[in-house]
Amino acid sequence: MRRPRLWIPDQVRDDDNGKPLAKPHLPKMLDRPGAARHGGGMETLPLWFTGQLLLALPGIGDPRFEQAVIAMISHDEEGAMGIGISDPIAGMTVGQVLDQLEIAHDDPLEQPVFVGGPVEPSRGFVLHSMDWGGQEAVQVADRWMISSSHDILRAIGEGRGPSRWLVALGYAGWSAGQLEGEMVRHGWHVTPGSDALLFDTPPARRWQAAFAEAGVDARLLTTEGGEA
Repeated sequence: MRRPRLWIPDQVRDDDNGKPLAKPHLPKMLDRPGAARHGGGMETLPLWFTGQLLLALPGIGDPRFEQAVIAMISHDEEGAMGIGISDPIAGMTVGQVLDQLEIAHDDPLEQPVFVGGPVEPSRGFVLHSMDWGGQEAVQVADRWMISSSHDILRAIGEGRGPSRWLVALGYAGWSAGQLEGEMVRHGWHVTPGSDALLFDTPPARRWQAAFAEAGVDARLLTTEGGEA
């Protein structure tokens, strides 16, 4: 499957000479995941988590992912890729990003830009509803689209973009078998999650709200990855 072309905001570069970062190697994307819930063991989970949400469990052991909610963009035998949707970048709005890219917009676009993950934090992604399919937009299962060209940013700026969207910089990546190993160690809970949670729930509430949708009271979770 073709990969989306990526964009880099002008204020983020990889060196003092202003040279852009190299295009990352992204895992192959799958068309459709199975239903996914974190239960009694790996045997209860689907083989791949594309189109699902990963919720960090207490005690995950990496402060970058404390109470993280990650939309899984791809997951296969070569690895996995996801976009964080719960941690806004302080002081950065979508309107500011468009200004830096010299893309006109009438609306101020004060929506936050999210920390998509620790890998290549200058790479921009737009996760959006399936009612817009412009240049190099790629479908994620039967749920969302992921775009990273200037085309969608111009569409958003002109008010003709998708009905629901969010912008993130960077992504979370796992090598082959790495995510599966973290699941065995109770690092993550997998749940389908709703589009309302993804696009409408305030970021600070998404982690608890995602667990609530899955029938789990996040307040009862222990650092061992189970319930109290």
